[in-house]
Amino acid sequence: MGFLTYFWRDVEQIMFPMREQHAIPSMDGALSPNDRLDACSPIGEPIAGADDVVEGPDGALYVSGGSQVWRLAGEGYLDRGVFATFDGNAGGLAIHPDGRLLVCVSGHGLAAVDGAGKQTWLLQAGDQPLNCLTSVAAAPDGNIFLCNGSSRNVAEDWCADLLQKNRLGWLVGCGPGLDRPTVLRRDLAYPHGLAIAPDEKTLWFTESWSHGVSHVPLQGQQVGSVTTANGNLPGYPARLAKAAAGGFWLSFFAVRTHLIEFVLREDDYREEMMRTIEPRYWVGPSLTSGEDCHEPMQWGGLKALGIQKPWAPPRSYGLLVRINDEGDVTQSLHSRVGGRYHGITSACQTGQGLVIVSKGSGCVLLDRAGGRG
Repeated sequence: MGFLTYFWRDVEQIMFPMREQHAIPSMDGALSPNDRLDACSPIGEPIAGADDVVEGPDGALYVSGGSQVWRLAGEGYLDRGVFATFDGNAGGLAIHPDGRLLVCVSGHGLAAVDGAGKQTWLLQAGDQPLNCLTSVAAAPDGNIFLCNGSSRNVAEDWCADLLQKNRLGWLVGCGPGLDRPTVLRRDLAYPHGLAIAPDEKTLWFTESWSHGVSHVPLQGQQVGSVTTANGNLPGYPARLAKAAAGGFWLSFFAVRTHLIEFVLREDDYREEMMRTIEPRYWVGPSLTSGEDCHEPMQWGGLKALGIQKPWAPPRSYGLLVRINDEGDVTQSLHSRVGGRYHGITSACQTGQGLVIVSKGSGCVLLDRAGGRG
């Protein structure tokens, strides 16, 4: 960061002292920390790279993890088998009204898989490849909507995209046959989650790097103007899923900290860090932590005798919240520093309870209370 950058930043603070600073909101009220995620029951053994979960028409779960999509069925979802395999990592999932499973595949595009396992693909919108698909949603009329998180990085390089301070995400729409793909919105700050509102007239989406949830009116395959429902969340939002009694379940793959916010402002330090240090040791959000003695934030104020203190600034954290139709948080489930289930990337309300994916641990969790409590 050069002299003029520092100078202009100081001038802005003097001339515009009341400008919105987007301070990290406190974890209080409906966001008060608890251990409810740690009280959930894991469904079978962990799935490496578990990322998204969706319920099929037959009541079975489909879980993306690594290059595969798993099918979990039966009481407690304990019957497990591989449903589909891809050449890249499978991410966002959705069920199309005609029964096909829609799968976001990193570095490739969108796959539509029918009951016989046949795959059809959407690889680009216009002349731009869909290399970083993070989420997909299908409207009742069959139209499909996608989030492409970044035109510069693939989904696995999300931390680099944050530290590069990119706004290179798209909202994409296409027809039921993966036809007529159109970029509906550009310059988004890593769009990560999509959901059709219960009224079927509104499309909600998250932007991870701007910590917000927004929505747009649906107009067939097109969308209207963007309305921000909540523009200053305490973490980096991932996917959205409809809640049983209205509103949405909103996952957070990490929470914000003052240290990371500071690093994002210090360009010289951040650029040198990314140039000279391995990505796993960057000062940035993480899906999991505590396994490597070389990772950042290891001083005695955070860890003593090998135990992470629950009140320490989090390098990784588990957080799932419920938001109402106005975007306000009404309920939350936490796995605090030192907890087991961090890096929450998705949730799904089912007949057997609330199913939650902790990507940090690879565990698919079941809360039979359905998130109540």
